[in-house]
Amino acid sequence: MNSSSTLRDDAFEAWLGQVNRACGRFDARTLGPQFHGRLREYQGGAIKLSVVDMAQVHLYRTSKEVGSSAGGHYYAVFQLEGRSRLEQGDNRVELSRGDISLIDASRPSDMTYLEESRQLSLILPRQVIERGLRMSEVTCASKIPASSPIAVLANRLIVETSQQESLGMLESEATLDALVTLLRPALASQDAEQDNHERMFRKATAFIDQHIGAEELCPELIAREVGISVRGLYRMFAKKGLVVAQYIKNRRLDFCAETLRNAQFEQKLSALGYAWGFSDSSYFSTAFKGRFGVSPGEYRKRYAN
Repeated sequence: MNSSSTLRDDAFEAWLGQVNRACGRFDARTLGPQFHGRLREYQGGAIKLSVVDMAQVHLYRTSKEVGSSAGGHYYAVFQLEGRSRLEQGDNRVELSRGDISLIDASRPSDMTYLEESRQLSLILPRQVIERGLRMSEVTCASKIPASSPIAVLANRLIVETSQQESLGMLESEATLDALVTLLRPALASQDAEQDNHERMFRKATAFIDQHIGAEELCPELIAREVGISVRGLYRMFAKKGLVVAQYIKNRRLDFCAETLRNAQFEQKLSALGYAWGFSDSSYFSTAFKGRFGVSPGEYRKRYAN
């Protein structure tokens, strides 16, 4: 092996290591002698993104890579320069400059870059997607074209965000929520709006939010309100990749987190959990940390100022 090949191989391994540290576990292979790769990270508050330059490389996640890394998020992919091809499930999309797509980190995916390409990859926590798109099925590996007003505004928002030197937690979380809300019409299933099952799902989730603090909230109560069997309720949520009990727990935790962010006085954490339907304070603390990565007390300190 000559020295130029050795240098290229070393550069490839170093670049792939950067990708794995910044974006989660991936594997890759070069597609020719002109491989090029560079990565710049940005993190401000809740926002974590990478600007990745690459050429002649195939980047992918199999079930092995998915299983060995945290997959509780999505990637919002912004094509800044060049072209790329993304695949997930049965969907395949070609991206050009200004196009946007979404990839689910919990499922295998495939990305190919033949020519010089620059992408901005933004990590979107699953709870942010659930808050913004919970009423609709999320569409991955589809193109939001650069010519659409949604793409123009979203590109401007995220590029400006990546240039901010310091961004607080409140501002960064508001930015993520604004971005998902902006992208919602393009990411939500187009046919679902007119579907009877979708209307029933909307009714169920609205009922859950209205009674989220009630300890007696359960699948039987929800099914009776919607007018379907409990088994039918389970199937309806399963089609969205959701479990009813898990969904209720996550919504309660989201409301708890919102209360902690906006609290004007320091409430006992056990009382807070109880107010949103958690009768066991130890379970509440464990569940909260599992969803947000920190305990309720640490989360409150983050927003104390």
